[in-house]
Amino acid sequence: MARVPLPTRPLLPRRRIDLRRAVTKDFPLKATAVLVAIIFWIVSLVNAAPTEVAREFGGRVPVERPEVPAGYVLQGQMGDVGVTLRGTEAALSNVVASDLHATLDLGTADLHRSDPQDLLVHVTVASTGVRVMDTSPATVNVRIEPITSRSVAAQPRFANEPPAGTFAGDAAITPNEVKVSGPASQVARIAALYATVLFGDAMTDLVQSVQPLAVDAAGKTIEGLTVEPALVQVTVPVLPTATTRTVPVVPAVRGSVANGYWILRVTVDPAVVTVRGEASVVSGVDQVPTAAIDVSGLTDSRTYQVGLLLPAEGTSLLRAAQATVTISVAPLTGTRSFPIVAVQAVNLASPFSAEFDPPSIGLLLAGPLPALSAVTLPQVSAVVDAAGRGPGTYAVDVTVRLPAGVTAQSVQPTRVMLTIRARSG
Repeated sequence: MARVPLPTRPLLPRRRIDLRRAVTKDFPLKATAVLVAIIFWIVSLVNAAPTEVAREFGGRVPVERPEVPAGYVLQGQMGDVGVTLRGTEAALSNVVASDLHATLDLGTADLHRSDPQDLLVHVTVASTGVRVMDTSPATVNVRIEPITSRSVAAQPRFANEPPAGTFAGDAAITPNEVKVSGPASQVARIAALYATVLFGDAMTDLVQSVQPLAVDAAGKTIEGLTVEPALVQVTVPVLPTATTRTVPVVPAVRGSVANGYWILRVTVDPAVVTVRGEASVVSGVDQVPTAAIDVSGLTDSRTYQVGLLLPAEGTSLLRAAQATVTISVAPLTGTRSFPIVAVQAVNLASPFSAEFDPPSIGLLLAGPLPALSAVTLPQVSAVVDAAGRGPGTYAVDVTVRLPAGVTAQSVQPTRVMLTIRARSG
């Protein structure tokens, strides 16, 4: 008879889990823990760093012209630049054009350069949480030059012809010279300074206040210059063509300048004048002389105010009644020989005597003739320095001492043999 096995029993008794009790047991403590976890999660989300992005600003930023050091000027077009910004989406969306400012970094400029140079562009942004990542272009090509000035004589220029049957007389400009300032390269280009006037239809003298303009050698107006005073007055006589003639002023120089001098140049202002008179008389006038100018014994330059002489009876001068004549006098130059000048020793100790081979030198002096003729032999000396030397023979250089105004063109020889001996008993 078979044996039926008994049902297998678990070694450990089964434990029943009560879910309701698990949830409700210590419920306030568990709810507090969950609430604290949720709060920490919310705080971590709030404090988490927002994501930053880089974005190109949707417009161009004009480069502002910087203040340069006093005495300099900045030449060149500033232009504008593109800017790449970095920040959060929210911060970037708030950036407007007025928040961005672009300037040149003058700290990298070389003020001693005369050629153009590239300067870095520095862009700042006023929006919080936004910074500049890139600037394009990164540099601007400019020229920084010193401001200089020069005095330039204004010249009249006519924009049109005077009325029919007339001609323009000698124009007068007040003031005659003006001060022109600006960048050194622009001032250096000035070839002329023109005061341009326009004739009207009436046959009356022209008086206009105009702004003189500087032009270069090609006649092109030079921009960026300051003229002081800004306006000059141009006066132009409008004269009938049939009864006037413009002729040169010839200074009447009399006498001879002092011996040893010569007249270097003679200048006269005005250089020409307009003569009025009957056509038959004026047609024969070729020049207007000045009153006599005596230069006898003159040794330096001198300026004279002299009257102008009417060239013929029945004539008159339209504007100038006097002329300013400047006689420039300079001394003649030449040479003078001193073939024998004894050599002397200086700084020789008292117990010694000195001999020279050769004992003298020859000199050829150069300079203005009046100064040369005044030189006497005692004023010319040739010396050698014997300081610190004892008995013996030395080759030494000769030093020539001359009066002011002349120079030694030739010294023969330039070295001599110096023999120093002890003086006998």
